[in-house]
Amino acid sequence: MTPSLSVPTPPELPHRAGFVALVGRPNVGKSTLLNQLLGQKVAIVSPKPQTTRTRILGIKTLPHAQMVFVDTPGLHQARTLLSRRMVDTAQRAADDADLRLYVVDATDGITAGDRHIVALLRQNERPVCVVLNKIDRLQRNALLPLLAGIEQLLPGRDVVPVSALTGTNVPALLEQVVRLLPEGPSYYDAHTFTDQTERMLVQEVVREQILLQLRAEVPYTVAVTVDRFEERRSVTSIAATIHVARDSQKGILVGAGGSRIKEIGRAARIELEQMLGRRLYLELFVRVQEEWTTRLALLKEFGL
Repeated sequence: MTPSLSVPTPPELPHRAGFVALVGRPNVGKSTLLNQLLGQKVAIVSPKPQTTRTRILGIKTLPHAQMVFVDTPGLHQARTLLSRRMVDTAQRAADDADLRLYVVDATDGITAGDRHIVALLRQNERPVCVVLNKIDRLQRNALLPLLAGIEQLLPGRDVVPVSALTGTNVPALLEQVVRLLPEGPSYYDAHTFTDQTERMLVQEVVREQILLQLRAEVPYTVAVTVDRFEERRSVTSIAATIHVARDSQKGILVGAGGSRIKEIGRAARIELEQMLGRRLYLELFVRVQEEWTTRLALLKEFGL
């Protein structure tokens, strides 16, 4: 009779959890990357820089880990009160995080803005993982010089090339994030995927459509507030106000015969119905708040 051989049980993986700040210059794809990491949309996306204005949490829970991703405004040279507050938000998130994912646009290479961000990251000893994004738009022979440049800037750091748009190599990035997090229990229950309320999602999705549909300076001087959010038996009724800085911007936003604001509302409603999983009635208004981007009280009122 052949003796039975006992198979050793593999050791149980330690549970890891922590806050992971996504930092980088404006328009490098941080919000697209966050949505890809989570497998669902929590952050608005547009081709325009400085789309993200505030700190947005996205939570990814696995059996052996919980990653609390913090999407942040792009780090840039702030020239206005609004942009200074955005940069302060990003720097605080980077300083407080257990891990910083430093997102670099591979198509731009290493810029002066990147060197400034690296200097900020070096002020804190917490770990940094470099995410080289947009590799789907990069020639293969351009990748190695980029990796060498990053190694010079941040020697010995992990570098993960990805495409946030297509999802290429994002699973490998998740594995690397888990390895770099400290051991510890989860911060949120397993079903929570963001700290944003439904009202906040409405504000952001309406603003996303403004960014996508309007040109020039108007999108950068727009804020959105929700005035009514009523749950009814067959539909959720929402009223929101779009705040602009000048009267001329109101006319651009409304459009001829109200055509532009109707299209913004229609597109936002479709997107929100998909995100929230129910029928919505969305009503939009426009209000002029003279030079609101320079008024601290209004910035605080708008959550900025």
